[in-house]
Amino acid sequence: MPPDLSLHQRRRPLTEAELRTIPWLARIAPDERARAVEALRVVEARAGDLVCRVGRPVTYWFGVLSGLLKMSSDTPQGQTMTFTGLPPGGWFGEGTAIKREPYRYNVQALRTSLVAGLPVDTFHWLLDHSIGFNRFVMNQLNERLGQFIAAREIDRIGNPELRVARSLAILFNPVLYPGVGEVLRTTQQELAYLVGLSRQRVNEALATLQAQGVIRVEYGGVRVLDLEALRSGALGSVRVMV
Repeated sequence: MPPDLSLHQRRRPLTEAELRTIPWLARIAPDERARAVEALRVVEARAGDLVCRVGRPVTYWFGVLSGLLKMSSDTPQGQTMTFTGLPPGGWFGEGTAIKREPYRYNVQALRTSLVAGLPVDTFHWLLDHSIGFNRFVMNQLNERLGQFIAAREIDRIGNPELRVARSLAILFNPVLYPGVGEVLRTTQQELAYLVGLSRQRVNEALATLQAQGVIRVEYGGVRVLDLEALRSGALGSVRVMV
């Protein structure tokens, strides 16, 4: 496929294997599923590609099938504020899709990623007709609220080990990101982008967390060994400073 085509021009229907990775399809009625499958599209976003851009009108409700995205916005001072990472299994932007408002954030691929999109008109049709879909979206909104409250707390943490631990805990949320499982496929540089620390500080924090038996750094990713410790900040002598 020519490299200069836009994301919209590169989209295609999903394969059966890709459809099986979408968690909400199993929760809706057969006729609703058939309508959704017909409308769904997927695209391979390359590192640096913007899936969503501030000020652009909403066209799709998006989900990450593989790879890693970053949700962020730029401050008036020109600084980038990262809200969250978006690992496999995560569907995002439901609030924007419900209100049909322009995006207030950028979503950028940190690595080559497969991103699925449900057209916003089909999204609203499912909201109007599917109880199962409504329950899924409401659960998403509830979990997302908790996620952003946690993200606000992380901004006030000065200890790098705790900052990395709590940031990792968000990415291992089994409700929002069921495709992650026990291993997050990421690099230390990608974590640095998401956490807001230098790569060296992230490396040091990961080494400390591994020494405490909370995680294990593996080739190409991080395996969580004690998710509750990551969430609560119960990391040996380290204490939460908020």
